Amino acid sequence: MGRPGLNRTAVIAAAADLADELGFDAVTISVLARHLGVRSPTLYSHITGATDLRTAVAAYVLDELADATSAAMSAGESRDLLIAYANAIRDFARRSPGRYDATTRQRIPPAPGAESAPPSVDAAIAAGRRNADLALAVVRSYGIAETNETYAVRLMSSLIHGYITLELAGTFAHSEPPSETTWPEALDDLDRTLTRLARSPRD
Repeated sequence: MGRPGLNRTAVIAAAADLADELGFDAVTISVLARHLGVRSPTLYSHITGATDLRTAVAAYVLDELADATSAAMSAGESRDLLIAYANAIRDFARRSPGRYDATTRQRIPPAPGAESAPPSVDAAIAAGRRNADLALAVVRSYGIAETNETYAVRLMSSLIHGYITLELAGTFAHSEPPSETTWPEALDDLDRTLTRLARSPRD
């Protein structure tokens, strides 16, 4: 017998919690079914398959990340906005590493509406755009030319998400100084780079 009150939203929320508990790679239909105390076929009343499940989790946590980041970015511009943005992402990742993993590792199918696309694609794309718009807001606060915005967003995202991913993996744990020390230094360098890019646009 299925668990009372179980619906798609509850299934996806439980899968996100499971990602934090066991890691995003462990989020499978069979593991989630055991976690919820139901049989695997029961979940197919709420999801279409493994890709739908993992894409839906990505959409769910991307929205959570956008909520957390936008709340932290309530004031300030340029450097202050950058620091608030980067720290909000890092805090989210450290608090919920499995959720964060879903935002960076789940490939979103590129064709919403296509016959093979799971129903969660549209939600994942919309949630991804929310996060992209927040990154763009940071870059625009520096006054960077429109022709250089994409480059600036990619540069900023590479540093922030690359640092966080390596830190969570323990890569920085075996050398000095500690990552807590070099994190603000890396953001200072990023701030200087974005400021320089605004003053001297790339060709």
